[in-house]
Amino acid sequence: MDTSNFFSFNILNGDFYLHFTLRFVINIISIFIITKLIYFHFRRKREYLFTFFVLNILVFLVCFLLQSTQLSIGFAFGIFAIFSILRYRTITVPIKEMTYVFISIAVALINSLLSNQNTYLFMGITNLIIIVGIYILEKVFVKNESQKEVIYEKIDLIKPANHNLLIQDLKDRTGLNIHRFDIIRIDFLRDVARIRVYYYDKFHTDDHDLNR
Repeated sequence: MDTSNFFSFNILNGDFYLHFTLRFVINIISIFIITKLIYFHFRRKREYLFTFFVLNILVFLVCFLLQSTQLSIGFAFGIFAIFSILRYRTITVPIKEMTYVFISIAVALINSLLSNQNTYLFMGITNLIIIVGIYILEKVFVKNESQKEVIYEKIDLIKPANHNLLIQDLKDRTGLNIHRFDIIRIDFLRDVARIRVYYYDKFHTDDHDLNR
């Protein structure tokens, strides 16, 4: 039995392991910088880091290991589309987090499917452009708007004429720099309203309901 070939896969192919290792290292470094050093710095949502890392690694492995089947560009877009339209039914994923899901998939596709004719320096520059672009957008152009849901009992203040008083009362109670809100539901039987408040904060805290 030829031990160098196992189920039609050359287990002693040094070039394969070299290309895989270099691409994987570049991919891991890039996604670490994007998620841990940029996303977590601005958003402070630790629970999404696992999703970004695992999704990136899975897409990278699937695309890289299937390169030998001479995949077309359509396959890459198909994988991209499948993961992009995933819906998490247990919670509502904010648009910012969905954008980082999109980024995680894009980085994995670039690092796994970029043609071998391109040098690893070019791959590194491509990843660097993505990282620098994300950081500039986060730092300069994007205000990190956070949100929380509040159970609010001063039902009279939900009237349009009292919206300024409602915002001021919410600011005083929560200590947050609230600038707008949405009324989700009004319960006249209990004289309470469920309100989603939006505020700007340097460091984002966990989104738990504030029952007042």
